[in-house]
Amino acid sequence: MRRLFPDPGPTDLDAELDSYLPIENPPDHRPRVAVNMVTTLDGRAAQGGNTKQLGSKTDTEHLLALRTRFDAVMIGGGTMRAERYGRIISRPENRKRREEEGLSADALAVIVSGDLDLPFDAPLFTDGSGRVLIFTRKDEAPQTETPVDLITVEGLIDTSDVLTHLRVEENVRAVLCEGGPRLFGQLVAGDLIDDFFLTTTPVMTGGDAPHILEGNLPDRVDFRLESLLEADGDLFARYGRP
Repeated sequence: MRRLFPDPGPTDLDAELDSYLPIENPPDHRPRVAVNMVTTLDGRAAQGGNTKQLGSKTDTEHLLALRTRFDAVMIGGGTMRAERYGRIISRPENRKRREEEGLSADALAVIVSGDLDLPFDAPLFTDGSGRVLIFTRKDEAPQTETPVDLITVEGLIDTSDVLTHLRVEENVRAVLCEGGPRLFGQLVAGDLIDDFFLTTTPVMTGGDAPHILEGNLPDRVDFRLESLLEADGDLFARYGRP
């Protein structure tokens, strides 16, 4: 891996993320919010219905390393159906590191799913580790090995309200959103993003795969490039708000 900006030169993931501490000094009314997405050169968020064919080994390592820095990881229902998540902090050494840094061993898994149409046979629910919090319009979920709590909402689920609940009721200082495109779009529309991690993989897919950002969006939202890394042709950009 090499750093292209700033200060070009050789680097590695640990060196790049050691100084990234999103849990420090969070806002009072919501957590610090980061989004991590992967995109093709033509702006697509998936191939064959999920991201597994897009992400390289380095991209996977980047994703797993990023998760260790946050109290919670948030996804939409569509992402859960497509990716069938397992335990959020899957590696024992990462759970140990989190505890040494004052975090809980397992990050809270947060899912936004209005209709609760989720694969409850996926490893996230059957592993029995950690905890899942689901924002939904339903009031009852199937019994699962992993503890699941529902936050029942009437009507449309407002991502701003979700974040307020996480900060005030769950003491979540920093949350990492891993998509999908519509949840990402809601965060952009609400001006709720502090950091944006974007991996660009050097392929084009076309077809009807969703773009990384979907929904009713403002005309323009500006970001500032904080760092740019390269590994095996993939570009890893981190953006912040001006």
